[in-house]
Amino acid sequence: MLQLDHLAVAGETLAEAVAHVEAALGVAMGPGGEHAHFGTHNQLIGLSDGLYLEAIAVNPAAEVLPYRRWFDLDRLSGAPRLGNWICRSDDLEADLARLDVEAGRPVALTRGDLKWRMAVPESGVLPFDNCFPALMQWDVAVTPAELLAPSGVTLTRLEVAHPEADHLRAAVGLGDARVEFVTGAPALRASFDTPHGVRVL
Repeated sequence: MLQLDHLAVAGETLAEAVAHVEAALGVAMGPGGEHAHFGTHNQLIGLSDGLYLEAIAVNPAAEVLPYRRWFDLDRLSGAPRLGNWICRSDDLEADLARLDVEAGRPVALTRGDLKWRMAVPESGVLPFDNCFPALMQWDVAVTPAELLAPSGVTLTRLEVAHPEADHLRAAVGLGDARVEFVTGAPALRASFDTPHGVRVL
C-alpha cells in the first residue's frame, strides 16, 4: 500500500520557495542538496509522523536537459506554491502496474548518500493535472524524514481538489485519514499544527 512520504513546494527560484514556506509556517528550513539528473535543488524541513517538506526549484547552474524535469518544473511560473505530494511504495513497479493511470516510469536518482527511484512521466506532468501523487521507492535504510531535526510542525490535513475527485481517490488507493479528496479546481492545500498555531500552505 502507498504511504504519504513528503510534500513539495515549488518556486521559480529556491530562495523564493524557501521564503514562501518559512513565511507560511514560521519555521526555518534546513539544508538540502542538488538532484543532478533533473537539474534541481532543494531545502528541507522535518515534519512529525515520519514526514517532511521540501522547497524545490530549477538549479540555475544546471545544464540544459534533453528531457522534461520532474514536478512539471519546466512550466512553473508565478508565485511559489504547494505543487506536489509524494507517496512511497515498497514495490514501485508493482504499484505502477496496478494503476489505471499513466504515472510515469521509474527513474533512479541520488542526492548525496540518498538513493531512490521515482516514477516520472516523460512530459513531467502527473495525471489529474498534477494532483496525482508522485510515486517513489527509497533504496536506502534511513530516509530524509529520519535524518531531519524535529521542527515542531505536524501535517494535519492535505486537501487534494480536482473535478474528478472520486476517480482520483480510487486511482490513488491511499489509506491515510489526513488526505482528503474534494471536488473543485485542481489544487493542493495543506494544514499544519505549528509552534505558532495552525498554518496553511
